[in-house]
Amino acid sequence: MMKTVLNSAHQRHGARLVEFGGFEMPVWYSGLTAEHHAVRQRAGVFDLCHMGRFEIVGDDPIAALDKVVTQDVSRMKKGQVRYSLVCNDEGGVLDDILIYRLPDRLWLVVNAGNRDKLLTWFAERMQGAKVIDHSDNLAMVALQGPLSCSLLAPHIQRSGQRALADLGYYRIAAARINLTSSEIEGWVSRTGYTGEDGFELYIASSSAESVFDALLDLSEDVIPCGLGCRDTLRLEAGMPLYGHELSQHQDPISAGLSFGIALEKKGGFIGQQALEQINSDGPEQQLRGFVVEGRRPARQGAAILHQGQTVGEITSGSPSPTLGVAIACGYVASKIPEEARLKVDLRGKEADLTPHPLPFYRRSTETA
Repeated sequence: MMKTVLNSAHQRHGARLVEFGGFEMPVWYSGLTAEHHAVRQRAGVFDLCHMGRFEIVGDDPIAALDKVVTQDVSRMKKGQVRYSLVCNDEGGVLDDILIYRLPDRLWLVVNAGNRDKLLTWFAERMQGAKVIDHSDNLAMVALQGPLSCSLLAPHIQRSGQRALADLGYYRIAAARINLTSSEIEGWVSRTGYTGEDGFELYIASSSAESVFDALLDLSEDVIPCGLGCRDTLRLEAGMPLYGHELSQHQDPISAGLSFGIALEKKGGFIGQQALEQINSDGPEQQLRGFVVEGRRPARQGAAILHQGQTVGEITSGSPSPTLGVAIACGYVASKIPEEARLKVDLRGKEADLTPHPLPFYRRSTETA
């Protein structure tokens, strides 16, 4: 397994380490439930260095990137971040990514397990530009939770002396980061994968461990968090996970991700024709949310039943620490009414599924 630059920090803080996306990563430190509640109520620190960080360079990188992603990059403003998909010709998802329009460059953040696949895909299909992989020399650390802004703001100096609190949701800015004895030049974005307010810091890998420790020293309310609570947090927030809700055999329209697709984009993109057809005909299946009867979770692959017949499949399921019930997402044939009485096969034992709109959880105050 590969290791991130924060591997020794995880060991020092007593993490339980597992394989994820080819990396040895912390699944938890103090426990999944404790870490989940910390992010919902206070703040938690995450290692995101396993994710891929790309720069797009060339004579016209915006036009080149527009051909291989579903969003309209040409319409992005400087400092804006957008969620997008990379699709194959059939409209299947190769990855879901974030695009960052910086003042003088384009960045992408991609899923760890898809990093090599996308490097090859872009190299073969992107014309007039190329990808530079900064994943090893540029670290990514997140502070997530309702206290994240108040705790981090005194240590972040944005260009133009603007306050961190003024950084809008899904925006990125250059910053001087004063968390350690030495000032660090980097970037800060108001993004995350938890459903809470939070920030992601992009810094030189050589500074990653000192920044990680400094974030934990901001307050007793801040704790290190692993992949376990990241999964329950994102599931409550209705956010897809590649390999569960998304795959190269699954289109994003069925997944409810039409907001990340610019079907009207001029010039076209890979998969556009297939997605236009799905959008016109209507998807054959839909991603839906459910509360599972009882406390036994419905795991990925469990059959969804209607009148004894299989009509879908669970993609993600877990006990919800916030709601105190078992929740799940799954694809169901579109012809099945949303109010239909459905069940899930839990290894031979059936449990009722109660429909629940996505997301399961939404924080009370949205960031402007």
